[in-house]
Amino acid sequence: ALHDAYHVVPLTNLDGSGFLSGDYATIVTSTGNLAYSPTNTFLYNRHQDEFEQVMAYYWITQAQLYIQSLGFGSGGTLPPINEEPQRLRINQWGADNSFATEHKDEMRLGKGGVDDAEDAEVILHEYGHAIHFAQGFQFSSEEAGAISEGFGDYWAVTVSEHVSEALGVQSPDPACVADWDSVSYTSTVPHCLRRVDTNLHYPQDLNGRVHHDGMIWSRALWDIRAALGATQADAVILNAHFGMPDPTMPQLAAKTVAVAKSIYGNGAATKVKAAFI
Repeated sequence: ALHDAYHVVPLTNLDGSGFLSGDYATIVTSTGNLAYSPTNTFLYNRHQDEFEQVMAYYWITQAQLYIQSLGFGSGGTLPPINEEPQRLRINQWGADNSFATEHKDEMRLGKGGVDDAEDAEVILHEYGHAIHFAQGFQFSSEEAGAISEGFGDYWAVTVSEHVSEALGVQSPDPACVADWDSVSYTSTVPHCLRRVDTNLHYPQDLNGRVHHDGMIWSRALWDIRAALGATQADAVILNAHFGMPDPTMPQLAAKTVAVAKSIYGNGAATKVKAAFI
């Protein structure tokens, strides 16, 4: 049933060890055997634990390469963001959930329903938190937590769209987050973990739940992307996180407008401000 959804892709930046370990991602543990190939050929389907390992390695590597293509880190003019091998634990959280941890600098992708690492956008969402940790972004307040959840959702869809376009794949509903993983716990169609195009507003729609409140922030970022295009929007959004350890939404919005002005001028700043309004 999923035959048309599989794609054979090049795995870049491998270290040649025969394991899924490289410059920007490394699989440290898994429920099953670690994927190994002396020829660096890793072909699996979703019924094999190694499939999720390949997914995690591929999408984290692609996300980091995308960050660098925006001018961050190696060869760019902006500071690096998590430019290191991201440690990944696959199917070793016995619940249908995933998370990134700062103190261990790891991402742990859970199992149950659809195993989380089968869905690129779950992987990318958690990498959004790892990006924030690398930039010194903290979660001391509910509002900062909501910003990080909203950014994680936005990051999932913007990188998913970037890579899918390169593969010649068209998403039927780009604003729907994690539409494969969510088939196991949602009944409405389309199946979505969350969306980045809701009409929630700040502050009246805040309810104290970070994933809900994050949809206020992700909608603003989605509108910035529509106004500036993905490349400029993502460069601005990422750069604005530096030096903002525990912001409110208005504080980070103001910083994002200022960054847009400093990089791309008044016209871009006006569009970013309009998106936040």
